[in-house]
Amino acid sequence: MIAIVNFLTLVFTTLFAAAAAVAFDWLLLRGMFVLMRPATAGRLNAPTHLVRGSAQLARAYGPER
Repeated sequence: MIAIVNFLTLVFTTLFAAAAAVAFDWLLLRGMFVLMRPATAGRLNAPTHLVRGSAQLARAYGPER
């Protein structure tokens, strides 16, 4: 009887350790994907009024044709 209890304890401990290892590996994998994303992935495009203003300045101070 004691041998069966010891064996079941070993089985449950092994299953728990395997589940914890899989969860930890999954967290590390998710973290690596976040770190490998390009730096510009989260940025929004520049507002269009800034782009139009830059184009107007370039026309105003650019050489005349």
